[in-house]
Amino acid sequence: MADGLKRYAGPIAAALLILFAGAAMLVGWQRYNRDYVVSVEDDGSAVTKIIAERIAGSASLRVSQLNGTIQSTAQDVRGFGWLKSDQVVKMPYSVDYFVDLGGLGADELEWDEANRTLIVNAPDVKPGKPNVDEARRTLVRTNGIFVTRQAAEELSRRTSAHAQARAAASARSPERMAQAREYGRAAIGKIMAAPLGAMGYGDVRVLVTFPPERKNDKRERWDVTTPINEVLANERQQR
Repeated sequence: MADGLKRYAGPIAAALLILFAGAAMLVGWQRYNRDYVVSVEDDGSAVTKIIAERIAGSASLRVSQLNGTIQSTAQDVRGFGWLKSDQVVKMPYSVDYFVDLGGLGADELEWDEANRTLIVNAPDVKPGKPNVDEARRTLVRTNGIFVTRQAAEELSRRTSAHAQARAAASARSPERMAQAREYGRAAIGKIMAAPLGAMGYGDVRVLVTFPPERKNDKRERWDVTTPINEVLANERQQR
């Protein structure tokens, strides 16, 4: 039997290799078709259409949004340094902040019986990808003796990339993150307080903490002894 397996090991390995190579080629072709092949009408004119889309579920809660206007600049040099051009663009942008509530379980909930306080050790607020609205540009100024089509495309790409990077850096700044955490604290507090009030625990205070606060031990200290799920179960039994 071992000799039989050895006899077929080579052909099986070759077949698997061909299968994997074919799958890789198929994925590569699909990506190329999605990103580079132009869809056209019967007369050959390009058409506006959805090429690919995907919807996915999320347990993230949007707690705040940063809005503003950004100015982005870029330079391009071609023709051995003879063709220099630059571009300045102003456009609005926004960045959403989220808290992933999917990982929030009973272990992240603490109960302070003495102060009737539910402590929620929430995941940290995270900024999403900046949304730079290039369709609403208020200024596009391009300078250069002769700006080629390739140079114009490169300038547009660079100003967009620079705007994305600058907006992301602003969204991650300590000041903005602190503001987003305050909005997150209020949003999560309302979510937790609503079911508690419906169950007759309207006097319970909800306190939300985030990892930087817990890491630096800046929050107050409580006498936390019993998980909240056990507290609620015990009080239901007493009723």
